[in-house]
Formats: sequence, C-alpha cells, structure tokens
Amino acid sequence: MNREKIYLFDTTLRDGQQTPGIDFSVEDKIAIARLLDEFGMDYIEGGYPGANPTDTTFFRQKRTTSAGFVAFGMTKRAGVSASNDPGLAVLLQAKADAICFVAKSWDYHVHVALGCSLEENLASIRDSVEAARAASREAMVDCEHFFDGYKANPAYALDCARTAYEAGARWIVLCDTNGGTQPQEVREIVAAVIASGVPGSHLGIHAHNDTGQAVANSLAAVEAGVRQIQGTLNGIGERCGNANLVTIIPTLALKPVYADRFEIGIDADRLSGLTHLSHSFDELLNRSPDHQLPYVGASAFATKAGIHASALLKDPKTYEHVPPETVGNFRKVMVSDQGGKSNFLNALKRRGISVDKDDPKLDRLIALVKEREATGYAYEGADASFELLARRILGTVPDFFSVESFRVMVERRFDANGNLKTVSEAVVKMAVDGTTVMSVAEGHGPVNALDLALRKDLGSYQAEIADLELVDYKVRILNGGTEAITRVLIESTDATGIRWWTVGVSDNIIDASFQALMDSIIYKLMKNRDLAGRIAAE
Repeated sequence: MNREKIYLFDTTLRDGQQTPGIDFSVEDKIAIARLLDEFGMDYIEGGYPGANPTDTTFFRQKRTTSAGFVAFGMTKRAGVSASNDPGLAVLLQAKADAICFVAKSWDYHVHVALGCSLEENLASIRDSVEAARAASREAMVDCEHFFDGYKANPAYALDCARTAYEAGARWIVLCDTNGGTQPQEVREIVAAVIASGVPGSHLGIHAHNDTGQAVANSLAAVEAGVRQIQGTLNGIGERCGNANLVTIIPTLALKPVYADRFEIGIDADRLSGLTHLSHSFDELLNRSPDHQLPYVGASAFATKAGIHASALLKDPKTYEHVPPETVGNFRKVMVSDQGGKSNFLNALKRRGISVDKDDPKLDRLIALVKEREATGYAYEGADASFELLARRILGTVPDFFSVESFRVMVERRFDANGNLKTVSEAVVKMAVDGTTVMSVAEGHGPVNALDLALRKDLGSYQAEIADLELVDYKVRILNGGTEAITRVLIESTDATGIRWWTVGVSDNIIDASFQALMDSIIYKLMKNRDLAGRIAAE
C-alpha cells in the first residue's frame, strides 16, 4: 500500500516569534534553523524579510541545506503593480526557496483591514503568486482567517483559495487564525474546499490553539484531505500558541491510524531525537521544559510506586501508549534504578562513545547526571558539557591544563576625569605544560574579564583557541532570591562553524560561569583532536 506524504512546515521562527517575551536574535534563528533542518522538517519559515532588521539580516543567505527555506510576507498592495510593490520586491530578493504570502480570505477583513474591493484582493493574490513563480520561487498562500471567512461568506473564501491555486501556488494553507474552529467544522470546510476544485495535495492547515484543539484540528484537516501541516516547536505562538509539531509528528509517525496511511520525512533515528530537540529549544529560550508535554515531557512516561509501576515492570504496554525510546524519552518508574539506561546508551553512541550496558562506569554516569540534574544542571541543552562529563567518567579526557585559583573583582569608582566607572578585573592562576602561569584581564563585566583571563595564556594550546568564539550567554535563576542557585548556559563556535553548548550551576553566578567557560575551552581542544584524528584516518 502506497502511503501519502504529509509535509511538515515549521513556523517557529516567524509565527512562534509572536509569543510574548520571545525575541529571537539572528544567532538564535541560525541555531534553531539548524536544529530544524537536521531533524528533517520539509519547510522552515524563517521570518518576514523587510519587516525588521533581524529578519532582513537572517535572509541575506540561505539558512537550510535540506528543508525548503521560506520567506513570509504580504501579497502586493492593491492599486500597485507587482513590479512596483516594495514589499514584494524585498521578498523576491530574499535568499529563500519559497515565499509564503499571507492573504485576506475573510471579506470583512478585506474591507476593514485592506480597504480595497474583493476583486482587488483576488488580483493581489494572483499577481503575487505569479511574481514568485516568475522568480523561480515556490509559491504558497496563507489564507488568513479562512475558517471564519468561510462561515461568513463561503463563496468568497473559496474564491481566494481557488485564485491562489489557479495562479500556480504549490500550497494553499487554510488558517484558523483566531483559533476558535472546532474539529468537525475543520473537516467539513476542508471537504468543501476540495470539492470546489482545490486538491488536498495542495492544501495545508495552520491552526492556533485558543480552544486547546490546534493539534486536533490539524489532524482533522489531514483526515479531510490536506497534506501540509504548519506548526511550531513546543506549540509556541501568540496568545495560546500554535499547533505543536512536537506532538503532531510522533502521532503521525507512531499511531497506526495515521502511520498506515501517511508518511513523513522523519525516520526512526531522527524521531528518537525529538525529546532532545524539544528540550534544547526550551533551553535556548531560557525557560524550563513543560514536564507534562506529550511524548517529550519529563513526566510523559513517569509512574509512581503502586499498581501502575508493578504492571509497567511486567509489561510496559500496560501503561504506555508508545515506547518512550521511540521519541528519545525514557521511562521513570520510581521503584526502579534501571530507568533511562537505554537512553544514555543511545546518547553516548551518538557521540561516538562505546560502553557496555553492564559497565559499572555507565551506572556511575547515570547516577551522577541524575544527581546533578536534581541540583539544577540541564544537559538537554548542553551537549558539550554532557559529553565531557561522560568522557571524564570513562577516563578519556586529556589533562590539557588546570586552574589552581581565580579571583574576580568589581570596583565602582571615579576616574581621573571625575567620571563614575565600574571596572571588572579577573586574575587566573593555572598550570599549563608543567608551568604555573598567572593571567590578568579587564573586561566588560566580571564574566567577560574571567573569560579573557582564562584564554590569555594557554601555552602550547593558545593557537588552538584563537578561533574560539562565545556567541551566547544565558542565565537562569532557579529558585528565587539574591542567594539563588544560578544556571549559566554558554553557546560557543569556531572557524568550523560547529556550535556547542556548555553549562554551569552554582549559588555564585561567577562560579557557574567559570564552569561553563572551562567546559567550552576543554571541549574545543578535545574537538580539535577528534577532527585531526578523522582527517588522519582519511
């Protein structure tokens, strides 16, 4: 039996950015796009070039290798030709594979928001799609407020969808922009669109979660015939969020009612990285993961002692709807010390670390990770720190150098000109190549001073870290108060373009920063040797 393809369209970087409190930097967008591309999304919508400096900069080069890279923007304005519309010009100039136009499909919005006639709006849809196709871009049209528009004026909403299809749009996406449509309504309206002449193979669904049914509405649309689903990581988005792709993807892949009929471009190996993807994204947002998120939450496969735990130990299927390892999660049975071993083995294997499942060092590593996580460490978003910890337990990290002590001073004083200044200075004493060295540095704040002092004189390793760059620094207060436990997450990169994340935890923010900084430097040195070894082997 041939299965139909369901295309996955991620709009985390565009619609997800509408979430209150979220404002992605260019570096954030680059990191998230890479995660999504590697995971196997079919389309990644990067933002709205021309709308703000961040998105404009982000679209100056193509950001994906496998997924279609999508620019978002309005259809051309009424009364202006496509060739003279500046907004359309910016979209056509963006380094993107596809352009997704947002178009009004509710007659009320055409009159009130656009202030033009219904026919002028249809012409804007048609001309914009044709301009994108003439520029060799895949054209998509998000029919904004489609379901509300259909309820108000079904003929006009259908005209908008048909106009986009007849102009050559690859995808016509039906948007539940206000998020109030119910699953049965979605089924009926999608069926009407298909009956009007727009095939399901060209239809998508974009659902918001204002009634908590964005996932249900997306799946209802698939059942009715659409073949593209739009959504975001962890369901972020304005108001109550968007359809959560982290929930939709495993449902399509693992539930026979869908898996027997449809296929998605994410194989079992990639699917097993779903929990890591979800948690890494939350770490990048500097927020705690939702423990009760379906499939990937820390509590998704957790059971306390009692009849449930007893049954699980006999047969996991008694209280698990899918095996947790299929999504990279693991079972938590409070009366068992075996939970998570397979997950650790998979995580180590992905990093090229081979260890026998009965090796006592593995048990020691699992115990240490759990102990550290209880004190505030989060290794989901700190892959380099996890790898270093694992290699240290297994005895495979060289002693490049050691820090004997450090001191950081912050002084607020008047300078010789009478200007009030705050000066930060760090002193680091370390042993390198059998010699004790002391480095002093001033910086823009205590952490920067400490970073500069650490990297000022590493002897024979100094040249190796010349291209090391710290690109992001995040702090999370874990338990409130000025004496709180603090978690620091640092993102680093080098000339290879590879990025890695390290973590430190302490009730002293400088000490937590020191841990993450040290891990970053040591990981860089270790990575250099791994790379050199691979080149020599080739």
